[in-house]
Amino acid sequence: VQLVESGGGLAQPGGSLRLSCRASGFTFSNYAMSWVRQAPGKGLEWVSGIHTDGNVYYADSAKGRFTISRDNAKNTVWLQMNSLKPEDTALYYCAQLTGVFLFGYWGQGTQVTVSS
Repeated sequence: VQLVESGGGLAQPGGSLRLSCRASGFTFSNYAMSWVRQAPGKGLEWVSGIHTDGNVYYADSAKGRFTISRDNAKNTVWLQMNSLKPEDTALYYCAQLTGVFLFGYWGQGTQVTVSS
């Protein structure tokens, strides 16, 4: 099983980034997927999730700014992040969900830095 994130980088406040997570080694369409982040010196924070039926969920910090989506044919989940803030700076992980807030496999993470 592999989850490979990409798309992180440096963005200015108010800018946008689009994170991608390409999955392999399991039946992607059978699993909900999630994005989780870890800011420097802080614990893990759940950001967003997308169910197999397409229902989406967001943390309050992400609502109205981030959009999660998936394409089962491409085994890929995305996180479109708009109106970025310095407090969005973190290592962003893609994770497979095996139950309600039960995480299975994780990617290696992609760094997002929001700074002027």
